[in-house]
Amino acid sequence: MPLAVTSIMSRKRKRKTGKKKAESPSVDVVDITVEDVSRLVERIEQKSLVDKDYDLILKVLRSYDYVMSLLRDDQLKLNRLKRLLFGSTESFDKVVSDAAGEETKSEDDSTGSSESNQDKSGTKGHGRRSADEYTGADEQIIEHESLSPGDTCPECGEGTLYEIPPQVVVRVTGKPPVDATVYRIQRLRCKVCGKLFKADLPADAQGEKYDEMAAAMIALLKYGSGLPFNRLERLEGNLGIPLPASTQWDVVNARIPGLRPAYEALIEEAAKWDLFHNDDTTVKILEKAGLTPPPVKSEKKRKQRTGTFTSTVVARTEGLDAALFFSGRLHAGENLTEVLRRRPAELATPMQMCDALSRNMPEELQTIVANCIAHGRRNFVDVIDSFPDEVKYVLSALKKVYQVDSEAKKRKLSPEKRLKLHRAKSGQVMAKLHSWLNQQLDDRLVEPNSGLGQAITYMLKHWEKLTQFLHVPGAPLDNNIAERSLKRSILHRKNSYFYKTANGAYAGDLYMTLIHTCELNQVNPYAYLVALMRHSEDVASHPAEWLPWNYRDRLSVLEESSTDDVASAPESEPAVCD
Repeated sequence: MPLAVTSIMSRKRKRKTGKKKAESPSVDVVDITVEDVSRLVERIEQKSLVDKDYDLILKVLRSYDYVMSLLRDDQLKLNRLKRLLFGSTESFDKVVSDAAGEETKSEDDSTGSSESNQDKSGTKGHGRRSADEYTGADEQIIEHESLSPGDTCPECGEGTLYEIPPQVVVRVTGKPPVDATVYRIQRLRCKVCGKLFKADLPADAQGEKYDEMAAAMIALLKYGSGLPFNRLERLEGNLGIPLPASTQWDVVNARIPGLRPAYEALIEEAAKWDLFHNDDTTVKILEKAGLTPPPVKSEKKRKQRTGTFTSTVVARTEGLDAALFFSGRLHAGENLTEVLRRRPAELATPMQMCDALSRNMPEELQTIVANCIAHGRRNFVDVIDSFPDEVKYVLSALKKVYQVDSEAKKRKLSPEKRLKLHRAKSGQVMAKLHSWLNQQLDDRLVEPNSGLGQAITYMLKHWEKLTQFLHVPGAPLDNNIAERSLKRSILHRKNSYFYKTANGAYAGDLYMTLIHTCELNQVNPYAYLVALMRHSEDVASHPAEWLPWNYRDRLSVLEESSTDDVASAPESEPAVCD
């Protein structure tokens, strides 16, 4: 089982510890296993440490010192520490049962009775997938070898056969992510004149060495699934297909000019939409030349920003989502500003959903801001062990709000009808919760500086923006879609650690944008990338017609045009023999 070891690399931020503010360290997370720890202990006991052991021991000691200092200063709640180390879910039932000390029974626990197993087999979440979900699979129609609809029944000789829905069999096979074919072309040379004769190269062997399907697959594995180039190199090497990491980068980088028009058109289209979610996370870019410098807000704040970040801006409109990624010096709010600058001036003021951090706000452009309830809720979850009754009350109230929102989604209500439903069912719940929160502080039932007091203060401070769903049609409850999108970048950071250059970061942003936007709109990202690469000239001419949700229409137009050209081509004149 992996153990998360928080390594203290440098001391930058400040922490309140008395009159003079002491410095608080920034952290990195290093994963080690129980086996690694056991072997380290053995080497310590045997006094046979190697060079790398000293660095690990230093990180562990600094981690211990860091965590203990946070606990002493009441900056880290035990619940959050457990979540950091072991992971957790914040669902209502899980949080409340853990606080009450109840054990949740695993789905794998079985009573051993056939009745129990039979009940499980028909429950939701059984793991089976219907054949219709295999949208990327090849399909074959297997007809009866001797009979057809309308034939006389060979069994009774009287009835007539008619067709019923077919039996469906799914067979899953394996193959390398990237395959290769070696063509050995026969060559013949005359012993007398030396003339060389070669066999004709087949059509599928002509063109570039790495075709569109190979480039799309490499990009999907790297930027869609977080598989670093060196791991793919090792995997393909084990399968007998040498694919150096540097070659993989050359392949995906060479395709960027053909994809850029679609990427820019996606940003232009998303800028016109009504709702924007945004958030950011850290990213490491080794060579920082070429990064856009952060804006200078005032003469007093001329200190150059040293950090680099990946921002996600998820634009939403009715039935469509677009996930845009930007890596560099700019924060999420500044990247949202760059997107909104492309927005036509005549359009109405858009809505923005984010957490309450100031760096998420676009300072130059106006938006209707809604804050994330999930962030406020999380503050209460962190202190449930100390204040179980109070936290359960808050979580119960917010659970009712989410149930109303779920009802609106199931009924597919319009934004106006959804607002009306929330006002009718959630308005009274939130009003009662607001009064309860104020009462805790006004009647001195809660210490303001305690964990619960801080959670209540946060909720009251941002109450208006947290409850925009009661005032503005279409206002979301939380920023979860942006946080889920950021996991794409976090997965890349976890596995690949860094981008080498600004150009590499741009490549990651472009591919992540196209791939994740496809996923949000239930479009096959592999097929989409292949289509863009194969028709790069048409993409450059008509970029707005090559977005994930409409590119198939453009493909149909091109196929029809190609068919018409073949049909209208003049017949070649027969050869004349002398």
